[in-house]
Amino acid sequence: MLKARSLLILFALAALIFTSVGVSAQDVPEGEVSLAVLGPFTGPVASIGEEILNWSQLAVDDFNERTGWNVTIVEGDTELDPAKGVLAAEAVIANENVFGATGPAGSQVVAATAAMFEAANLVHVSASATDPSLTQDGTTTFFRVVPTDAVQGPTDANFLANDLGVTRLFIIDDQSTYSVGLSDQVEAAFPGEIVGRESITQDDSDFSALVTRIRNEDVEAIFFPGQIASQGAVLAQQLAEQGVDVIFMGADGFFSPEDFVEGAGGATEGAYVSFFAPDIHNLESSADVVARYTDRFGDFGAFGPPAYAAATVVLEAMERAFEANGELTREGVLAEVANTNQETTILGIPLSFDENGDVAGGGFSIFQIQDGEFVFVTSVNIGSDEE
Repeated sequence: MLKARSLLILFALAALIFTSVGVSAQDVPEGEVSLAVLGPFTGPVASIGEEILNWSQLAVDDFNERTGWNVTIVEGDTELDPAKGVLAAEAVIANENVFGATGPAGSQVVAATAAMFEAANLVHVSASATDPSLTQDGTTTFFRVVPTDAVQGPTDANFLANDLGVTRLFIIDDQSTYSVGLSDQVEAAFPGEIVGRESITQDDSDFSALVTRIRNEDVEAIFFPGQIASQGAVLAQQLAEQGVDVIFMGADGFFSPEDFVEGAGGATEGAYVSFFAPDIHNLESSADVVARYTDRFGDFGAFGPPAYAAATVVLEAMERAFEANGELTREGVLAEVANTNQETTILGIPLSFDENGDVAGGGFSIFQIQDGEFVFVTSVNIGSDEE
């Protein structure tokens, strides 16, 4: 009798354990679940791509630890090249385990791939593509966690004119969708004289003729929103070599301590860079994640934290979609990304999207290189008159 009772108890315990495991398993999707991350992991801006990938991995790890899921990353290396971006997009779209994506990083790559993501009902959230037109063509699968050039352009133009007192400005673009678009916005908003404008290619490295032109035209400041930080450093070096003393202002792509500051050998000292997100190093609310990242990967620039924010948007949308539907589908994740309403983020601001997929709110920060480091100067928040 005792032996029979013991067996019954064992069977009851086994049933309880089985039931508990079964309930727990229902909270986690069956099969492999992946987040695609598209960025320039090799090529001329690989240092930025590496930072994007590292922050994305941290976001996935944080999500997995909190939820018990086992999301993995599928990399799509675009090299910031539209043609290679198409190949990367084809690969991640064909992967049935990918239920959402972040990126691509450059506006020109988003423009080349957006229709592909749309056809596949695969949501993608960029942390750095800022061309306003990307959300104005009726696309429903593209979102971004940063504001657009339509806001950044006037911000930069007003800073140059009102804060720095510039009256004669020379503009350079690198012929990319991003660079041309932001240059157009600054040109339209600048209240002073546009002395000249020059288009270069991202492969150019000899700027001697351009520097001579700038010197001869009595330019007070240069605005160059290039995507290749090392190219900006080369231009700054050649300006210094010819003794041309002008204010140098870049944007976004030039926020690279390694390529734009260290690579310039001091020639970019005093230069300004505007960026579509805050530097979170000194954000008290992000101190923990900053410490965990630096302990694991080392120091970072400004491209990584928006990538963490973008990844978190997609991952939390996966979670909500699974909880609501009992299964994970690309259509369900897309719907939940649109419903995003985060009270706060790693960037220290709330995050939601408007009907076009643009971030609601956000802002820009302007930095100056002082003693070899990016030092915060001012910020402009969308929808606010405060700086």
